[in-house]
Amino acid sequence: GDWVPGRLAATTRGQEAWVNFEFFFNNLPELTITGLAFGAIYALIALGYTMVYGVLQLINFAHSEVFMYGTFATLWTVIALNAADANGVKLIAIMIVALFASMALSALIALALERVAYRRLIEKDAPRLIALISAIGASFVLAELMGLRDRVAGWFGLDDDLSEYVGKARINNSMAGTLEKPRFEVAGVSISSIDVIVIVAAVGMMVLLDQFVRRSRLGKGIRATAQDPETASLMGVNPTRTIQMTFLIGGLMAGVAAFLYMLKIDTTKYDVGFLLGVKAFTAAVLGGIGNLRGALLGGLVLGVAENWGQALFGGEWRDVIAFVLLVLILLVRPTGLLGESLGKARA
Repeated sequence: GDWVPGRLAATTRGQEAWVNFEFFFNNLPELTITGLAFGAIYALIALGYTMVYGVLQLINFAHSEVFMYGTFATLWTVIALNAADANGVKLIAIMIVALFASMALSALIALALERVAYRRLIEKDAPRLIALISAIGASFVLAELMGLRDRVAGWFGLDDDLSEYVGKARINNSMAGTLEKPRFEVAGVSISSIDVIVIVAAVGMMVLLDQFVRRSRLGKGIRATAQDPETASLMGVNPTRTIQMTFLIGGLMAGVAAFLYMLKIDTTKYDVGFLLGVKAFTAAVLGGIGNLRGALLGGLVLGVAENWGQALFGGEWRDVIAFVLLVLILLVRPTGLLGESLGKARA
């Protein structure tokens, strides 16, 4: 009868669910560590969203492309310095150069965004909706420029000379095989050395930034501008410089995130920033947008929840789980897990 296929399907789904649960239970420590590594990357990208929002009450949707350019800076440095044939101290030196190249390019793109897409609107006190449209437009422009880099190089007759850098403009570009990714065991748990590097580096950068914003003169200026721009200006804080530095810091953190992402994933693409940017924005909102520590907490929670969820329900549910978690958190606590804003951060 008709009930037999349905019953068989239900049995199959039940068996699959049990297999997934068994896999999740047996690999919980590894899944948690991998989730923390992804979450740390989300958190570093989220800093750009949370800092700009804290100061300008503006969602900088083009920040995802700031991250994307950092991934290509890492890739191009690895190619230019022939990291695939390096090892030992030379390979470490190349990776350090790649990190600084990623930070530099991301910071440069972030500053260009502030100058071209936002400054005039800020000076004219344009409605936030106009600035948001400008951010979305800038995002598409930056992504498509990277996706058409072969055409741009061709205009100058350099497409053959730069084929390693401008080739495969709209498909995946990989530096796979450049780095070995050894694993080690702790208490019977297999851990990737790259995951440990990503987590420690990301958390360390977050702590340094948090202390910088709370204790430095520039950090106090950023907090003052976030809390009350007019009063901060009267007290001698240069709002234009403060906004520039906010974009610069966000760009630097995106560059670090891009480098760590390439260490872990190896592969980038002209539109790689879109989904990761949405995830990072989700992490910022989850933790409490405008709050630096909230960005870290939101990123880590999101990364772990995604990894646990895909182990239980399948990889195709990874993104669904992320946004369901966001909705649930906002229903219970609309200000996010840590609702204190950048302007109200304690010294």
